[in-house]
Amino acid sequence: MTWWKVWEKASGRGSTDYYAEGVVLVGQELYHEALTSFRLALKDRPDDPATLEQIAVIYTHIGLLEEAVRSYRHALQLRPLSPAAHYGLAFLLLKNGEDEDAADHLRAFLEQARRDGEEARQIDHAERTLEKLGG
Repeated sequence: MTWWKVWEKASGRGSTDYYAEGVVLVGQELYHEALTSFRLALKDRPDDPATLEQIAVIYTHIGLLEEAVRSYRHALQLRPLSPAAHYGLAFLLLKNGEDEDAADHLRAFLEQARRDGEEARQIDHAERTLEKLGG
């Protein structure tokens, strides 16, 4: 452990859970503040796909769609079977007119999604969208 980490622990500075803080801020629709928290979370865990997915959601909310696409793609490099990243990326690609690529991500989402809980609504939405795309 470096001297900096020892100092952080001793001073209580290293104890903030920036990811949890970001989730709370998203729930309050404080997107710019949440983005700051998630960026700080990435400093602690630079390759955390869940944090990258949260950042992509925020970018979508604030209209930075290309950045959202990049964040989802990065998350998928780290966790290729992530249903959340496939789902979010699919709908951003649809907005860009990239229907074939979007359909591929919708299929990937449907293969990985759990059929219960919150994903049930997303499954229905993905199936209807895929049907409209022709398959």
